[in-house]
Amino acid sequence: MRDPTAFLGQEYRQLVESQLDWRLRVLEGPSTPWCEIDGKRVLMFCSNNYLGLSNHPKLKEAARRAIDTHGVGSGSVRPIAGTMDLHVELERRLAAFKHAEASLVYQSGFATNSGLIPQLVGEGDLVVSDELNHGSIIDGVRLSRAERAVYKHTDVADLERVLASAEEHAPAYRRILLITDGVFSMDGDIAPLDRISAAAAKHGAMVYVDDAHGEGVLGPHGRGIVSHFNLGRDRVHVEMGTFSKAFGVVGGHISGSTDLIRFAYNKSRTWLLSGSHPPPVAAACLAAIDVLESEPEHVERLWNHTRRFKQEMGDLGFNTGHSETPITPVIVGESGVAQRLSARLFELGVFALPIVFPMVAKDKARIRTIMNAALTDDDVGRAIAAFETAGRELGLV
Repeated sequence: MRDPTAFLGQEYRQLVESQLDWRLRVLEGPSTPWCEIDGKRVLMFCSNNYLGLSNHPKLKEAARRAIDTHGVGSGSVRPIAGTMDLHVELERRLAAFKHAEASLVYQSGFATNSGLIPQLVGEGDLVVSDELNHGSIIDGVRLSRAERAVYKHTDVADLERVLASAEEHAPAYRRILLITDGVFSMDGDIAPLDRISAAAAKHGAMVYVDDAHGEGVLGPHGRGIVSHFNLGRDRVHVEMGTFSKAFGVVGGHISGSTDLIRFAYNKSRTWLLSGSHPPPVAAACLAAIDVLESEPEHVERLWNHTRRFKQEMGDLGFNTGHSETPITPVIVGESGVAQRLSARLFELGVFALPIVFPMVAKDKARIRTIMNAALTDDDVGRAIAAFETAGRELGLV
């Protein structure tokens, strides 16, 4: 009798043979600059924990207090019995932090994009998307059943071409939604949101920016890309983000007009049908906003480390692409080379994972490094020295 699940093992073995499989390593303890991975003490160089807040004492204390006052779970989805005062306060504080009318917290960043995009557009509409947008955006667009048009990566001239063509479509589209990442997670470059939003306004398109990797990094106090470019809410209609990166916790969110938020919590099924954040998570997110507002030194240190790392890696001859942010890819080409470089770095005490196809093009495999404000100057120097040693051994520099 034929085994209907045989393809599972077959396809996994093909991934292994092609050196395209993920090999999971286990973090044994907190996400800190020096941590235990698979029993080895190493420097963490690939975490999204940009500011080191996941182990910040104020966040941990806030989570402990919330367990004492509110328990470990909300007991329901948000629209039924799962909206607690902590969730309401978090959304109020987030909106104030973002200088927006209102905010809404989702269960994750992926749930935000996959749940909201299909409600903003549908049949008879058009989504205009950067060719390197995140997979959660791509899945949200697919679920929408709207038509799709892709423009060349961060190319505003090509975007203008796509928007001009869309205006000539017959019958006319009901809505045009322009979506872009703010910071592109594989290359670390920044979308020119000022020029993108200007092009969208010219052609009557709604603008949606996924700022998951810009929050806590760009703009005053890490308020994100909209603040970085000093744009009004009439220019960027949906600002999406997550609590799982620079905020150091977990969850997704949107900020914008009151109408947007009311629309979203009545329409997004990922929000409506998923359990709400446990009280300690909501409390820790609130504490993260406090830290960002009152301790600017974390963002400053993050950028100091970033500038040094880029400069010295470039001086050594590594290809770090066009990064403008604390995400710095070390591009090596073949997937096997990236995996060997990662393995050697681990032996040298640096944990930095390979990124291979299909997450990047087949000839663009890389080690994606992400800087962390909690690292010391000595830590950054150790990492650069490890890259130099491994790079010379593999003939990369």
